[in-house]
Amino acid sequence: MTTHLMATSTIALGKLATLTAIASALVAAPAWAQHYPVTTAQKQTANVVAQSGVPLSELAANAPERYTVKSGDTLWAISRLYLKSPWRWPELWGMNLNDIKNPHRIYPGQVLVLERMNGMASLRLEAEQNAEPPIVRVSPRTRYETLSDSALPTLRSHIIEAFLAEPIVVDDAGLKAAPRIVSALESRVLITRGDRAYARGSDDAPLLDDQGKDQFFRVFRNATPLKDPDTGEVLGYEAQYVGKALLVRGEGTADTVNRDGSHTEEFVPATIDIISAKEEIRVGDRLIPEPARQMQTYTPRAPEGKVEGRIVSVYGNAVLNAGQNQVVAINRGTADGMEPGVVLAILKDGARKVDRTGDTPITMKLPDERNGLMMVFRTFERVSYALILEITDGVQVGDRLVNPRQ
Repeated sequence: MTTHLMATSTIALGKLATLTAIASALVAAPAWAQHYPVTTAQKQTANVVAQSGVPLSELAANAPERYTVKSGDTLWAISRLYLKSPWRWPELWGMNLNDIKNPHRIYPGQVLVLERMNGMASLRLEAEQNAEPPIVRVSPRTRYETLSDSALPTLRSHIIEAFLAEPIVVDDAGLKAAPRIVSALESRVLITRGDRAYARGSDDAPLLDDQGKDQFFRVFRNATPLKDPDTGEVLGYEAQYVGKALLVRGEGTADTVNRDGSHTEEFVPATIDIISAKEEIRVGDRLIPEPARQMQTYTPRAPEGKVEGRIVSVYGNAVLNAGQNQVVAINRGTADGMEPGVVLAILKDGARKVDRTGDTPITMKLPDERNGLMMVFRTFERVSYALILEITDGVQVGDRLVNPRQ
């Protein structure tokens, strides 16, 4: 909700759209600043489908004849409502391309109608929804909410917002070189929100104050190695996020006058205030500068080629199992061509059984079965983080990942 004070204001509400490209910011950014990427290939796919529709065999089993978009819906869920493979959203867009000229958003209250003809399916908006909305004029004070503010997100943003800032993957020496907390006020063992503490950088990079602006830091605990389940190789080190700090003053030196009148130059650590804490902060925890806030957009899609990967760890958990809407690390990163938005299928390892129905018992391995889908949302060189979108059974460290088209 935005409030403006002015003598006169004219609000032209944008044209209602329908089912769209699944692309939306998953961080807390103003809706008016969002942009929704649609690639040339996706447009071509939509244009092809628009000519004839989608084969009935590609529709979800219980695809509704009519569906009214509700507040709280997500584009991923609506795509899955109509298609067996929700990452194939360009085809969903193509099903109603005649109604949609701008494929970027859908809104609560729109009604989607499914039509079947000659073995093909298409979607349309109810006719009255295509009319241009009226221009509303108000004065002298305007309080309004634009349609863009109510556009549906790809996924519920609160699920992964924290993970966009929290986990980092560093090399063996990366975190050790970062500034560290060296003392708490009044010799406290545990530090929490509202407390003051002291920190210092390395000899080569002291923790200095930039007088022109506030400097914020994320606080991390010692890193845990992420090992490849196949090779045992360490792919990187996952640093545990514990809080956020503000630099009050930088480190330096002070001239101390001794009792005998002599002078001693002493080191003075930097002063920091803890402004948020996920858990108690300790002496020895490391400080990483807060990066500039960026709006991240995602276009869920299947990878172009063959993918073979494994789940490395469940983020923030001491257990090996993960459920829906949890975040996991996988052993594929930018070096392997991994990008935000890539959707992967999770395969459950087939159990090993003994066939005793014949004359001689035979040990056999049951086929691997698809167990769900995940979407990559943050990448590092050799490791990526992914959100589990849907599962049939629990996901475990070591589970295989493949292209959902495989």
